[in-house]
Amino acid sequence: MQPSCKKCCNFVGCKLNKTTMLLEKIEALRGKLNELKADNEEALEALRIKYLSKKGEITALFAEFKDVPPEQKRELGQKLNEIKTLATERINALRESYKGQAKEQNKIDITRPGFPAEVGTRHPLSVVRKQIIDIFTRLGFTLAEGPEVEDDWHVFSALNFAADHPARDMQDTFFIEQNKDDVTRNIVLRSHTSSVQVRTMERRQPPIRIICPGRVYRNEAITARAHCFFHQIEGLYIDKGVTFADLKQVLLHFAQELYGPETQIRLRPSYFPFTEPSAEMDVSCMLCGGEGCGFCKHTGWVEILGCGMVDPAVLEASGIDSTVYSGYAFGLGIERITNLKYMVKDLRMFSENDVRFLDEFRSAH
Repeated sequence: MQPSCKKCCNFVGCKLNKTTMLLEKIEALRGKLNELKADNEEALEALRIKYLSKKGEITALFAEFKDVPPEQKRELGQKLNEIKTLATERINALRESYKGQAKEQNKIDITRPGFPAEVGTRHPLSVVRKQIIDIFTRLGFTLAEGPEVEDDWHVFSALNFAADHPARDMQDTFFIEQNKDDVTRNIVLRSHTSSVQVRTMERRQPPIRIICPGRVYRNEAITARAHCFFHQIEGLYIDKGVTFADLKQVLLHFAQELYGPETQIRLRPSYFPFTEPSAEMDVSCMLCGGEGCGFCKHTGWVEILGCGMVDPAVLEASGIDSTVYSGYAFGLGIERITNLKYMVKDLRMFSENDVRFLDEFRSAH
């Protein structure tokens, strides 16, 4: 027979004993919840199921609550609600901390520099252009520039081109506006940077010592060896007593600065409307040292530029007295020089902007 005790006995059926055990379970669970930890979302979900699911520990405690004496239900009910609230808050707090960590991991700080930071490179034509300009700048030449859209006078007539010269034909020149009755009004894309030399001679009196780098245009089919646009650097020196020997010495110095001190040059007679006498300049092959190879077609020489003494008619057309002053001029293609320097076989590669090609010149400047 169950005793009616006023204080707890150890009889298992005693409601006072069950109440005490329930209180001990609640306090033990409170300690566990205060130290609740989870390494990841999966572990956190396992804790939620363990404590808050329909078969969880807190649900089991509520099931035991029905055996609590009526006079203690209020106190124990309050404690059970508190433990359930604590479990919910602890699990939600851990979940929020994981969300915050995930956001922090996925957050992109746009103020931070990109990693890895790729090192850029100059275009090979820009590299060679700068090298050429630096060489002539050290010799006292200054930089001069002019428009790419020009008139017939500055591109042809002032440079002693005859009215029927083939360069005026549509096959070679890009005409923007053409007036057959008055050829001096023809508007063209310049086919050489010599037009800058004309503009300089019209504005200034000698001494003149300039180089004129820039883009030029010619109506040619685009192939591995030719393009409809390319880059030139032309030079002009006008003063009293300028001779062909001065031109030769300047070009020899230029070639040895660009290709090395062992480089030799040779000048072959040629023809240009704006120079007289005129010459083509070759340099000794940089691959075989002048002994002959496939690159130089077994001649030992490679052509790089044209040059000559400024024709007196060109000086007079720009208002310079040819009986007092003389001068020389030269012109070279930057693509041609770059081809020879870096062995680039296809001109089209210079304008395709292929980063794989450009990356090869990281150490060139």
